[in-house]
Amino acid sequence: MRKHIAAVSTPEDENEINLTPMLDVTFIMLIFFIVTASFIRETGIDANRPDQSQPTVIQEAGAILVQIDGQDRIWIDNQQVDIRAVRPNIQRLYAEDPERKVVVQAAPNSSTKTLVGVMDAARSAGIYDISLAEGFD
Repeated sequence: MRKHIAAVSTPEDENEINLTPMLDVTFIMLIFFIVTASFIRETGIDANRPDQSQPTVIQEAGAILVQIDGQDRIWIDNQQVDIRAVRPNIQRLYAEDPERKVVVQAAPNSSTKTLVGVMDAARSAGIYDISLAEGFD
């Protein structure tokens, strides 16, 4: 016996797609990425910033003081040096007394490029304990 096509009907519930498992997976992935993203640490320059309660003029005895003025001139031991001579001068002063720390005192209007160049030169000289100060004019 044959049935008419009109007599054969499918329920509407069978034609729907169940999206609940897909939403569950999406929320689980979202939570996973939020939790793991908080553990990623971006690299950058580690700097020892002075406390705001301390004066900006450095009075640390025996420190290797590198000063950068407002025109991006670099001074070591009251002598103006080129950016290429910073590393040899720091190496020489550090070889005389390995207990000395490096303090970079930069003017507020000096460029960041010069400051980073001086810090890179100190790190390439083997000194990783570099402190920053502000206030050189």
